[in-house]
Amino acid sequence: MKTTENILIIDLEATCWNDRPPRGQESEIIEIGVCIMNAETGTISQNEGILVKPQFSKVSPFCTELTSITQQMLDDEGVLLEDALDILRAEYDAENLTWASYGNYDLHMLQSQARRFKVDYPLSDDHINVKTLFGELHPTVRKSVGMARALSELNLKLEGTHHRGVDDAKILHWCLEQM
Repeated sequence: MKTTENILIIDLEATCWNDRPPRGQESEIIEIGVCIMNAETGTISQNEGILVKPQFSKVSPFCTELTSITQQMLDDEGVLLEDALDILRAEYDAENLTWASYGNYDLHMLQSQARRFKVDYPLSDDHINVKTLFGELHPTVRKSVGMARALSELNLKLEGTHHRGVDDAKILHWCLEQM
């Protein structure tokens, strides 16, 4: 596993529904939670959520309950996906840093959305699946577990806003210390 001095942690939110999406709507990225973690110290130097306006869907009440993101927030503050990916490149050096996510959902969603909207994929090929790595390194878990369970196993509290990447970074730092 290749790591850079700083690791970019990504945690996506996407439109979602309690059941099926309404006709004509599809799951789209609505927030890119991002933070930069120093691989050696675990220190977080940058942390934000980049709100993204969906083009083919609306935020459902179920999605707002799950993520705290409203359609009004996206209408007022959101940017197009292409602009959000440009922010990753310009402000986070995303093409040059090792990046991580808790599971492969974020990896696959970013790849899919970049293809769907015909925009350049913004991240390096060096990806760490924190969920898998934690399962491989934890002495008692030895399987994939959710982020909240991983934090509990490490006696760590959920400190950030769920789904923003900070807590994923704490788990990743623990993993890196075990290696």
